[in-house]
Amino acid sequence: MPLGTLDRTPPPFFKQGPSALSKLLVFSAMALFLMVADVRFQVTGPVRSAMATVLYPVQWLVMQPIQAASTAGGYLTTLHEARRTEREALERLSAQAARSLQVEQLLQENQHLREMLTMRERSQSVATGAQVLYDTADPYSRKVVIDRGQAHGVVAGSPVIDEHGVLGQITRVYPLLSEVTLLIDRDQAIPVVNARTSLRGVAFGQPSASGDALELRYTLASADIEEGDLLTTSGVDGVYPPGLPVARVTRIERRSESAFNRVECEPVARVLGALHVLVLTPVGLTQPPPPEQEPTGVRPRQGGRGDLPGRRGAAP
Repeated sequence: MPLGTLDRTPPPFFKQGPSALSKLLVFSAMALFLMVADVRFQVTGPVRSAMATVLYPVQWLVMQPIQAASTAGGYLTTLHEARRTEREALERLSAQAARSLQVEQLLQENQHLREMLTMRERSQSVATGAQVLYDTADPYSRKVVIDRGQAHGVVAGSPVIDEHGVLGQITRVYPLLSEVTLLIDRDQAIPVVNARTSLRGVAFGQPSASGDALELRYTLASADIEEGDLLTTSGVDGVYPPGLPVARVTRIERRSESAFNRVECEPVARVLGALHVLVLTPVGLTQPPPPEQEPTGVRPRQGGRGDLPGRRGAAP
């Protein structure tokens, strides 16, 4: 193609117009005018509202992924925090439950010890505190082992009581331990007296399948005894101090073919659940010995001048 036929005029994109500085000044002035007009007269307010209304769906669609991610992160954080709070609450609840059980146990133990002090004052005997360690392995006897023995001054035959009444008697003593035979053992017997009628008797251990109890044997049919009567120690055996609660009458079986009634009693002491006990000194060891009497028919020797010691010429 010949060069003379080409159009040498610049294309419209590269046509020279106003200078760049002139455009900057014009647009700056226009922007300043619009800002002043918008501040003073709210000229662009309707335009802004219309544009915000048109662009709201687009803005909502753009914000959905961000809100979804934020919601998911908040849910996971809240779930983790809730689980941690629940775990801490369970730990605190367990600790409080354990402390509550300990406090309850300490309160009960304190109450038992106070009642034991009252029983000690009532017995007016030398008492030694002891703790029940375990029951003996013999299934045919009712015995327990306590943590006091010969080293603590415990002797065989000593009465053992708890905060409610008589529990049993020391039957075997070791250096550091002792074996207590409970009242409900079949080989155990204790003299008692009815606190209401002052009727004396002997209560024997009567273990049975229905429940361990005592039996007041050899009670005449004409004896004045009723259910609910309290039996206490009579003190005639020289072992148990008088007045200690032993049992209550629970059942009276009157027999027409026999002159004696069958009287069942329930121990007052906690024979199957005692934890702390008092070991009393037997009454026979605390009482002073009787005064010695001079043999009859022998006159005391009369002292004279010749009986004075260190004196010459004393009679032989």
